Amino acid sequence: MNLQNISAYELIEERKISDVNSMGYILKHKKSGARLALLSNTDDNKVFYIGFRTTPEDETGVPHIIEHTTLCGSDKYPVKDPFIELAKGSLNTFLNAMTYPDKTVYPIGSCNDADFKNLMDVYLDAVFHPNITKYEEIFKQEGWHYELESVDDELTINGVVYNEMKGAYSSAEEVLQNQIFRSLFPDNTYSKDSGGNPVYIPTLTYEDYLAFYNKYYHPSNSYIYLYGDMDMEERLNYLDKEYLSKYDYLVVDSQIKKQEAFEKIVDVTSDYSIASDDTEDNKTYLSFNRVVGTSLDPMLYQAFDVLDYALVSSPGAPIRTALIQAGIGEDVYGSYEGGVCQPVFSIVAKNANESDKERFLEIIDSKLKELIKEGINKDSLLAGINSLEFRFREADFGQFPKGLLYGLSCLDSWIFDDDKPFLHLECLDTFAKLKDLVKTDYFEELIKYYLIENMHGSTVVVKPCAGKNNKEEENLTNRLRKYKESLSQEEIEKLIKETSDLKKYQEEPSPVGELNKLPMLKREDLKRKALPFSNIEHKIKDVRIVHHDIESNGIDYVTLMYDAFDIIPEEISYLGLLAAVLGFVDTKNYKYADLSNNINIYTGGISCGTSINPNLKNADHIIVKFEFRIRVLEDNLAKALDLTNEIITQSNLLDVERIIEIVAQTKARLQAALSSSGHTVAAMRSLAKFSKYALYQDKLHGIDYYRFICDVEKKLVENPKEITDKLQELCKILFVNDRTLISFTANQEAYRKADVHFEKFLGNYENDSIINVRPKFDFIKENEAFTDSSSICYVARTGNFIDKGFEYQGTLRLLKVILSYDYLWTNVRVMGGAYGCMTAFLRSGESYFVSYRDPNLRKTNEIYEGVANYIRNFTADENEMTKYIIGTFSNLDTPLNPEAKGSRSMAAYLQGLEYNQVQAEREQILNATDKDIRNLADMIKGVLSDNNICVIGNENIINQETEMFDSVNKLFG
Repeated sequence: MNLQNISAYELIEERKISDVNSMGYILKHKKSGARLALLSNTDDNKVFYIGFRTTPEDETGVPHIIEHTTLCGSDKYPVKDPFIELAKGSLNTFLNAMTYPDKTVYPIGSCNDADFKNLMDVYLDAVFHPNITKYEEIFKQEGWHYELESVDDELTINGVVYNEMKGAYSSAEEVLQNQIFRSLFPDNTYSKDSGGNPVYIPTLTYEDYLAFYNKYYHPSNSYIYLYGDMDMEERLNYLDKEYLSKYDYLVVDSQIKKQEAFEKIVDVTSDYSIASDDTEDNKTYLSFNRVVGTSLDPMLYQAFDVLDYALVSSPGAPIRTALIQAGIGEDVYGSYEGGVCQPVFSIVAKNANESDKERFLEIIDSKLKELIKEGINKDSLLAGINSLEFRFREADFGQFPKGLLYGLSCLDSWIFDDDKPFLHLECLDTFAKLKDLVKTDYFEELIKYYLIENMHGSTVVVKPCAGKNNKEEENLTNRLRKYKESLSQEEIEKLIKETSDLKKYQEEPSPVGELNKLPMLKREDLKRKALPFSNIEHKIKDVRIVHHDIESNGIDYVTLMYDAFDIIPEEISYLGLLAAVLGFVDTKNYKYADLSNNINIYTGGISCGTSINPNLKNADHIIVKFEFRIRVLEDNLAKALDLTNEIITQSNLLDVERIIEIVAQTKARLQAALSSSGHTVAAMRSLAKFSKYALYQDKLHGIDYYRFICDVEKKLVENPKEITDKLQELCKILFVNDRTLISFTANQEAYRKADVHFEKFLGNYENDSIINVRPKFDFIKENEAFTDSSSICYVARTGNFIDKGFEYQGTLRLLKVILSYDYLWTNVRVMGGAYGCMTAFLRSGESYFVSYRDPNLRKTNEIYEGVANYIRNFTADENEMTKYIIGTFSNLDTPLNPEAKGSRSMAAYLQGLEYNQVQAEREQILNATDKDIRNLADMIKGVLSDNNICVIGNENIINQETEMFDSVNKLFG
């Protein structure tokens, strides 16, 4: 990069960042003081972000509300919601904004150069010239507002962030995390929840909100990141000319003051809400917390992740085992928060009792001292290091661009030292040093210094309080009633008018002229051809191996699949239990802790699970597989298959005591998952009343599986043989070559090397198995509601268009974008106040509409009722249709890592999906008109016609609408 061509910047440092195959540049904008970090490389999935250090002084959620609102229009792009217009009309690979405890970040990603530049400009104008200073309605919509539609109505509070955080504070884990940070950092910004506490959000004034924005959203307080294959000089000159040069340097007081160490450990007790009629036994969270150095220590940054694995989080880890065996908690886990100024290491016992607190601390203290004296298991340390290193080298972050994750890692050090954005990206040497230090007492000394002798710590207990949320809602209702009574007639009329004005603002679409100001690609810019499948069939010992010939950087991705289509409905959930047990019990040659260590030393992971796929050629034949998923360097494939064989053939399934521990842990984690993912749980539960596909999902991951696990927990005490016999029987049935199918993702040379290892592996198994007929399922239509302690709801409405005589079309993908970002977005989120809303139309016909963290129930269902009518009257000009099509292609063409490409091909193979179908659907989308969308109205009417509903959430909201349901039950209990 030629400095003469970017004279507006001072180059602080330029060097090769070999660990991420990039040239790194650290710069400072001379006039404004903006900080910049660049990673230039050949990755076409380009990433940009601008971040600001935002340090709250209270819990009104002002950083979070600003994050939501800056993307609601700007000077150059005055359209009301450019974020949504970009989501539905760009080829982005990432588009979002995030609020952290100490920073707010606005990232985008795209593989298309023109699109990338467009997204950058919209985001930069949004953060520097937002409409928030012109329209108070933006603050009210996204933050909070009083709502009063008539004189006789009750006064309420609504707002997207307000409802989002009501949902967040319904989570015990969220309450615990907030209390941990409050306990450890009473004197600095980390004691304040930047997301906002719903109790305090309504105290935020519009004036204070604008003052926070004006203070922190200045280039002098900014962190700008560019990653990928682009003309960096051109982008830097654009940044200077269009934005940064317009600002002079400003001193912004956003430095994060370090918390002084304590002289003694702090004790904190708090509470969280459970259902009003729920028992409070065995529902307390106990936590041991210590502050660990600073985030600018690269060794500590990695070493405590390793210690988390070795001490707590790995199967058989000594502290976890000691606590579980002492009967303290149903689940024990560790966490290490390294991205704050002073990182925090925690040990948590979940579903314990407050009376266990002293024993909890004594056992941790005793075990830590024992480990200092006798030494930590060296293999567990090596396993922890190798696991971290494998993940770093693989750089597989699912659908998230790796450039984004690298950029977020930069902020873990950058906001604390301007000269060190790349500190945690250069970690291969750190891993090598840590491996050498395993031979010394380095890790034992860390325990001694930071976990035993360190007084900067806390013990936080978060205990259950039955009906707490409901009591708080009642108190809020009473306060609002009294407040309304205190108002004059004139003030009441003013509130009614403000409510009406806000709704008019929300309902009024942006003028076409404003919409057309947003930069947009054309249909001609889109790829006409779909990504091909790669499914090459081989056979070894009559077992099919499907090879996906994809370059995978020396890593083999293997999935061993065992057909389970004939398992009877009453026993389907045992597949989920078997997946939870295998790999986590002793085998003939390994204790389960040693097994875990060997897996992490020699592989990138071996995991068990189940997969369900529809058969697109025969709707009655659901494809059910029990799976082992392996990721491993190709040179270690033989070892990985040996370890998998050990798990399959030598696992001790008679160890009732260990299985009891696994079931308790599974139950505890399911409780958290069902609550946090209520939208998908509700959708699948509703679909399960008529869909085989969804019924399997519910029995393996959902409410039915949770109930099964609760039943297993009892049986393991009363009649354990019933459970152990069933697990052994399943293994005999499943693990034979007749039921085996193997998916292999890597290049041709890797497959050639793997062939011999598969032949040896398959030689361990019988060829014959009892194959039963496909089971019959008796469906009973039932609209259900499940109550929990949360303050919000997840509202699902479902159906099946194939059952109504319609066929899948590519335009349904287009409809998903239109509904998610127009009709549902406007009515459920913008006007209704829900945090999210989504829809899906599967090729097998299953369809759903669902809301996320929603303050409404009946109102949302009525909005769903209006979908077909909205579609019937849908109109869009060429510009609007092109926007929807581009947004749909963005989802179709999301860049995939090698494993994801292999999984996509394998799913098509299993389902019977042909490439020509995918290409035809793509053409349908590319050539769609608004008439094609209107033609879907009868299909969607059919989906909605059976009135299939499932709701999970607040017991008061549900109990007010019981006539909508055939049954109302507790989610847990």
